[in-house]
Amino acid sequence: MLWMACKEEKKISDEVARIPVNLNLGRFDREFATANAEDIPQLKNKYPYLFPKQYTDSIWVAKLQDTLQMEIAHEVDSVFGDFNEEREDLELLFKHIKYYYPQYSIPKLVTLTNDVEYDYRVVLTDSLLLVALDNYLGSDHHFYAGIQNYIAQDLDKKYLAADVASAFAKIVNQYPKDRSFLARMIYYGKELYIKNLLLPNKEIDIIMGYSPEDMDWALANEEQIWRYYVEESLLYSTDPKLENRFLDPAPFSKFGLELDRESPSRLGRFIGWQIVNTFVEQNPSLGLSELLAMPADEIFRKSNYKPKK
Repeated sequence: MLWMACKEEKKISDEVARIPVNLNLGRFDREFATANAEDIPQLKNKYPYLFPKQYTDSIWVAKLQDTLQMEIAHEVDSVFGDFNEEREDLELLFKHIKYYYPQYSIPKLVTLTNDVEYDYRVVLTDSLLLVALDNYLGSDHHFYAGIQNYIAQDLDKKYLAADVASAFAKIVNQYPKDRSFLARMIYYGKELYIKNLLLPNKEIDIIMGYSPEDMDWALANEEQIWRYYVEESLLYSTDPKLENRFLDPAPFSKFGLELDRESPSRLGRFIGWQIVNTFVEQNPSLGLSELLAMPADEIFRKSNYKPKK
C-alpha cells in the first residue's frame, strides 16, 4: 500500500497555502482563570453559550476560587502557553477544508477547560469550535491517572488537530444505513481518508489515533487481519458485537486469539481506510464528494483490495 498516494501534490499544497484563513480565537480558559467576581457579567456577555442560564453568578464566583480549577488552569498554561503553534496548525487545517469546501464558513475557535470530559474535548458547530485543552496535557499527566490507558493515550496535544479534523469529517461523511460490518468499516475508512487529506503533514499514526507501535502492528498484520475477517464471514455480518470488537475504542481488538492483547483496537477502521485508499489509487480523478456518496459495497468491489502477504 502506497500511503503517500492520498497526499496532495505540491501544486495543491501551494494553492492551499494561499487561501486566507485567520482564526478568530477566544481564550476563555485564560480569561476565566484571571477573572474576578466583577468580571463575570462581561464574560457572560462575551461567551453566553458557556454560561447555562440555570446557574447563578455565585456558582461561577465559587469556581473562580476553586483550587482544582486553579491547578487545571496552571497545567493548561504550562502545556499550551500562548497557543500559537496549535493555532497555526488549525489554520492550516481550515485552509485545507476551504480548498475542498470553498463555501465552508470558518468557525470561531474558543479554548476552555471541561474537567477532563474527554468525550467532549472537541465540539464543532456551524459557527463555533470549542476545544477543551485540559484533555490534551499528555498521556502520562497526573490528571489522567484514573483513566484507562487506551483512552489516556489519546489525551495529548499532538492529536488536537486530528480530533478537529474528525469532527469536521463527521459533518460531511454520512453514517450508513447499511448495518453490515463492511459498511461500517468503510464509513470509518472514509473518515480517516478525509483526515489524511486535510492533514497531509501529519504522520499516519496521528491520523489513526494510534501510537507509532500500534500503527506498526496494524501494518505488519494487515494481511492476517483481513484473512480473519474473510474466513469468519464477517464482512456482511450485521452482528452489533463487531463494533465493540473491531471498530470502537478499546484496550485491544477481540479476535478470540492469543494475539489479542498485542493488538490495538479499531482495526476494522484501519482496514476500511486501506480499502478506501486502494480504491482512490485506482480512481485518482474521482472527486471527494463523489467518493463520500458512493456506497461501501461499490467501493469495496471496485477497489480489488487484497493486502500483501
